Amino acid sequence: MKGSLNILALLSLFLVYGQENAKNFSFDFQNISLEEALEQVQASTSHSIYVANEWLQGKKVTKQYSNTLLEDILSDLLANTQLNFFISADDRIIITQNNRIYPELPETYFGETEIISGDPEETDTGPNIFLSDKASETNIKVETVRIGKEQKSYSQKRFKLSGTIKNAANNEPVANMALIVRALGIGTTTDNLGRYTLNLPIGLSVLETSSLGYENTMTNIIIYNNGTYDFSVEENYELLDEVVLKANAISNIDDATTGNTKIGAEESKNIPLVLGERDLLKVATTLPGVTTAGEGAAGFNVRGGKTDQNLILLDNAVVYNPSHFFGIFQALNPFAISDVNIYKGAIPAQFGGRLSSVFDISTKNPDTEKFKGEVSLGPVTANAVVEIPIIKTKSGLMLGGRGAYSDWVLRSLKDVSLKNSSANFYDVMMKYNHQIDENNSVSASGYYSKDAFSITSDSLYGYSNRLFSLKYDHKFNEKNAGSLILTNSQYKFDIDFDGSVNDNFLQQYQIDETELKVRMKYLFNEQHNIDYGISGKLYGVLPGQIEPKGSQDIILPLSIPKERGLESAIFVTDSYTINKRLLLDIGLRYSFYTALGASTQRVYEDGSPKSAGTVIDTLTFDKNEAIKTYGGPEVRVSARYFLGEDFSLKASYNNTYQFIHTLSNTTTVSPIDTWKLSDYNIKPQQANQWALGIYKNLDNNTYELSLEGFYKRQKNLLDFKTGAKLILNESIETEVLQGKGKAYGLEFFIRKNAGKLNGWLGYTYSRSLLKLDSEFGEERVNDGRYFPSNFDKPHDFSLVLNYKFTKRYSISTNFLYQTGRPVTFPVGNYTFDGAEYVLYSDRNRYRISDYYRLDIGLNIEGNHKAKKAGHSFWNISVYNVLGRNNPYSVFFVSDSGEIKALQSSIFAIPVPSITYNFKF
Repeated sequence: MKGSLNILALLSLFLVYGQENAKNFSFDFQNISLEEALEQVQASTSHSIYVANEWLQGKKVTKQYSNTLLEDILSDLLANTQLNFFISADDRIIITQNNRIYPELPETYFGETEIISGDPEETDTGPNIFLSDKASETNIKVETVRIGKEQKSYSQKRFKLSGTIKNAANNEPVANMALIVRALGIGTTTDNLGRYTLNLPIGLSVLETSSLGYENTMTNIIIYNNGTYDFSVEENYELLDEVVLKANAISNIDDATTGNTKIGAEESKNIPLVLGERDLLKVATTLPGVTTAGEGAAGFNVRGGKTDQNLILLDNAVVYNPSHFFGIFQALNPFAISDVNIYKGAIPAQFGGRLSSVFDISTKNPDTEKFKGEVSLGPVTANAVVEIPIIKTKSGLMLGGRGAYSDWVLRSLKDVSLKNSSANFYDVMMKYNHQIDENNSVSASGYYSKDAFSITSDSLYGYSNRLFSLKYDHKFNEKNAGSLILTNSQYKFDIDFDGSVNDNFLQQYQIDETELKVRMKYLFNEQHNIDYGISGKLYGVLPGQIEPKGSQDIILPLSIPKERGLESAIFVTDSYTINKRLLLDIGLRYSFYTALGASTQRVYEDGSPKSAGTVIDTLTFDKNEAIKTYGGPEVRVSARYFLGEDFSLKASYNNTYQFIHTLSNTTTVSPIDTWKLSDYNIKPQQANQWALGIYKNLDNNTYELSLEGFYKRQKNLLDFKTGAKLILNESIETEVLQGKGKAYGLEFFIRKNAGKLNGWLGYTYSRSLLKLDSEFGEERVNDGRYFPSNFDKPHDFSLVLNYKFTKRYSISTNFLYQTGRPVTFPVGNYTFDGAEYVLYSDRNRYRISDYYRLDIGLNIEGNHKAKKAGHSFWNISVYNVLGRNNPYSVFFVSDSGEIKALQSSIFAIPVPSITYNFKF
């Protein structure tokens, strides 16, 4: 054979079709290579054959032909290959791969519009296979893939392309990656298993992949039959040597959201935390704008918001108490978690019901091809997670469990009252994924956690979380996809009191919610990506009940009537790319809430404070009858403008409603905090937040810097009267106050993404203020002036560093500093009617001592042999290296007529730990 020729050159050589050779030939090919068969054809005919020899490798031929036309022989030899042939007028046979040679160019080839991809339904010249110069002008490497081979005629005009997209580094499927054919205005996204399907026109289509955290790719797909193609994509961020917050290398400057951070579970393993336990939610508190009321606090205060203003989701279902062991550990198994998306600025319109933030937590997708697992053993807990393929490549199951053996920790604490205490917890988690077909998939998640502890010898406290989530995904076509989501969540606690006299009792509380949500995605065109849907959530709250344990106990039974409420919403968001510099995310959510019967609601006299003496009427509502309706529009708008290639400006505005509140007169979330629905007398909380920030990357994305400011105004915030009784109170509205709040601050963040030394530094200056004003003195606090909230901490500084000595050995440090939180102190005493009383300062006028802590950890990776049963990891850490006696709270006692202040601390000494982890 004569060798290879460039196809484009051939197009200019042959301007007319070759005539069919009418001579017949006979051949007998017995298990010879295709290359040898073609050589015999060339030797026995007057034709010269031109072909790339590598196209023929590995193909064997066993054929017999008797008096057969040359064209029929070639058609049969190449029938099961992707090779076509062309016979020219001068007896040359040109063999091409995938496409056919045309004797003339299409009429539109030299026209005004350059053809990148064509649809045979819209042109008489057949499918287009001419590559655009625009692709080669980009910096993206373009690969050409051929599927099937071109025929002379077709019974269909489009073919199905399917396959998977996987991470080139670890071969893991990449979910939610977009594939777009810009010239046709069509596209799709991968499912949880990285699978995709597209219907493409005959000929050339240019496919682009795009997703946060991965390099964009561009691929020329020349398709002439149904087929498959698997993409392999590269990550485009540099790891922070096991400490980095995983994200797209330029997402901090590229997307439109303000105050958004994504934390990967695997990257948290080197950060030294208490007792060596991994904790993504504790890692979040090292970021600007996220803090806690104190060591051991179970909630989060985000941008000056209360702990009940955070929506914490696990696979779309709400987690009401995300903590174990007095807030020291998170309630979610870290090995079962994939990542956490934290929204504290521009909250997407699909989320609602909370004012301050959303913690969107996703569990791992179980592997569908091989059995995997991870176990760990620490000083307090033991963890295990396994991933089990059920149907290979289609479905898998993840199971996780964790338990504690923590009584020894309580006995080692400095607080004498805790030495004889006990505490334990466990949690279990499961997730099942099933790919029904290329357009349909279903996933189900379940979670249960239980805590039990006894601080005193006569009381046993217990609380639990339970949730279930079911999600069905369906792709209608390349532009439309949707999800149907059903979730149920429950939180409850109980107190078992067993005293020395006949006052033993059982006390319980419970809240349930069930939500149904439909979420749709529509890729309108290159500029508009629309997300819309509708949701409905039904609340059921048992405010509490108490009953005697035995027939001899003198406790009177009491049960507070059940509360019910329905919260619904419709939402739509358009991600609108105006030009290369300006991106807008425009969202609108309309929320409405109805308090439902059966219920009895009290009506109070206008112009008087709410109390038992000002009740003028009682309203009775039947089951499912509307008691009171609230709601309104919520605007969610954010924008990004590029000031340079690696420098952007972002701004956002959000207004939000919250129809559920916590009742607590402590500074932290405790297991016996109760949730209260808005009703006839208690209004929903509302907030408006503005944010503005600048974002800059340096040294090829090695360094990331951001400076973001926010201002938030709130109203109808729920607080309590001095000495309020919040538990088992049938007229709770007489014990609480609703007032205004404002918060503002400036957040600075710098992160180093590469090198042996890496990590981040975060600093926040912020204020959180509350105003409880009324015309009635008993409903007014601090004379109606703004005063610091319980979690107002102006200065918050955190530094996380990791130094990599070798690939196996590294050292990590974690340093935190926070302004002490506000507290109310006694400032004197007075005598009235023969009795002595304590005089207290204005609420939250003083502060406890500032908080600071240094942690150090040594990380030892197992060897990195390619063939081994599993990978081990040791973490040796010391929590609170400096032995700082950080105050958790300050309280006052009377001793011989003298008021004395006492300080309570959680960890007042260094706490060493060693944890072993094995992954297989």
